[in-house]
Amino acid sequence: MSYLPLLGVLIILLGFALKWDTFAVVIIAAFVTPLLAGMSITKVLTLLGQSFLDNRMVSLYFLVLPMIGLVESHGLRQVAINAIKKLKRATPGKVLSAYMLIREVLNALGISLNGQIAFVRPLVAPMATASAASYKLSDADKELLKGRSAAVDNLGNFFSQNCFMASSGVLLISSTMKSLKHGVSPLQIALYSIPFAVITFILTYVYNYLMDKRLAVKEEA
Repeated sequence: MSYLPLLGVLIILLGFALKWDTFAVVIIAAFVTPLLAGMSITKVLTLLGQSFLDNRMVSLYFLVLPMIGLVESHGLRQVAINAIKKLKRATPGKVLSAYMLIREVLNALGISLNGQIAFVRPLVAPMATASAASYKLSDADKELLKGRSAAVDNLGNFFSQNCFMASSGVLLISSTMKSLKHGVSPLQIALYSIPFAVITFILTYVYNYLMDKRLAVKEEA
């Protein structure tokens, strides 16, 4: 058994560790692995092209980018900031917890927000930062809020996406279990996913609450 194809994994690990260009690292690894496995360059290109065609629907999110850029250039971010400033009791933790709840409820109804592109960057992150206007935020705190906004979106999406019985993840699990002779219906999977979504929201809410407390303490200091 040849271990040479595993060098592609090593390339990715080294590239990420040394902070090389992510796209270039992945492309190099994608070529090195099959070449070391004995494939010709023609077969590698054919394989990559076929994989793209089979999964081209994944790239549809690129269509959203021009729209988001357009609405941002016309003041979407400023509108979101002005709206959150009108809420006197709004805090970063409350804003992020509210978004987390919305994300999970809509996921359970089968409605995807395409969060990172359509909501986190143009809306959620600016609103979280604006709600902390009364705090003395350092640059590190501002970066923390941006990162936390993205994390909340990821947590809300990941732990609640299977609460909708017709989601792709649920159908994949159900069909896989069926092929293994284990009868599990999509409804059962969705019902068992709900407690995980609830627990995730509670833990995230507590974390956001503690984050508000920490920012308030820094302001007093």
